[in-house]
Amino acid sequence: MSTNRTSDRPATRRETILTGDRPTGPLHLGHYVGSLRSRLELQGAHDQTILIADLQALTDNAGRPHDVRRNVLEVALDYLAVGIDPARTTIAVQSGLPELAELTMLYLNLVTVARLERNPTVKAEIQMRGFERDIPAGFLCYPVSQAADITAFRATLVPVGEDQVPMIEQSNEIVRRLNRMAGRDLLPEARALLSSTPRLPGIDGRKASKSLGNAISLSDPPAEITAKVRRMYTDPGHVYASDPGRVDGNVVFAYLDAFDPCPAEVEDLKAHYHRGGLGDMALKRRLDGILQELVAPIRERRAELANDPGAVLDIVREGTMRARETTASVLADVRSVFHLPPRPGH
Repeated sequence: MSTNRTSDRPATRRETILTGDRPTGPLHLGHYVGSLRSRLELQGAHDQTILIADLQALTDNAGRPHDVRRNVLEVALDYLAVGIDPARTTIAVQSGLPELAELTMLYLNLVTVARLERNPTVKAEIQMRGFERDIPAGFLCYPVSQAADITAFRATLVPVGEDQVPMIEQSNEIVRRLNRMAGRDLLPEARALLSSTPRLPGIDGRKASKSLGNAISLSDPPAEITAKVRRMYTDPGHVYASDPGRVDGNVVFAYLDAFDPCPAEVEDLKAHYHRGGLGDMALKRRLDGILQELVAPIRERRAELANDPGAVLDIVREGTMRARETTASVLADVRSVFHLPPRPGH
């Protein structure tokens, strides 16, 4: 059974899918349940491109460019380790597609600063990072860059979390304005493909983040997974096993909901925990076993691939070259709307 839903109707026809990640570190279980699992399901039936968004990673990591560059390989390793097949899914690097930068520049003429500041996703991220009015311009323009990514592949379906839906809406606003300028449907609007699994929290109950160190990475060794599970936030009022415990906001149950193969048993555990008589450590031991079994083959495959990083980067380079055929065609169409001459050689 599929774990995804679209924001309006199910995907029954062959779709063009654009998805991706910022290379700010190795991917974690939140990425796996939120996007990687769905990408594996989608890659056989649809035309899918996964973009390693290194330019967007620089919008708030400009002081650490070497880390971003190194993490391009780390993210590519994670993709391949979980089963992304480069024969069926194109893996491309954003900085290797100069058309995206030019599209972003053109689209900036179609959106106002006030509209960017009203974007709920941008507002939340600004608050979380404490930028206040000291906002990097590249960060504020992030939704326009995403619109360039989506439209450059003529994507019709974009797998995202609920918090990213405003990005899709802003992209579609740009598409509608561009289509009005062109007098025809030059580019398609995209729909959001939402996971049916709620956003996975970090082990401390906050948003899972590589920078906060509160996420379980797909490359974590067994001992680190165990240590992180043991530190998971549960219910501070559940001091003794005999005490009734809260399920809502309990990170262990959030992970069991996402990964336990026996949901009926998880519901029984919730009822037992709620009435008392079930200790936190018993739950954590169960979760630890499930996560160890899930991560072990991914970690082993990743270690094999890491022995030949050149081969992995070759896969990414080849995917980027294929992607340029599409992005160049879209840019040519958009340039014509702005009455710009064809680029040399095109």
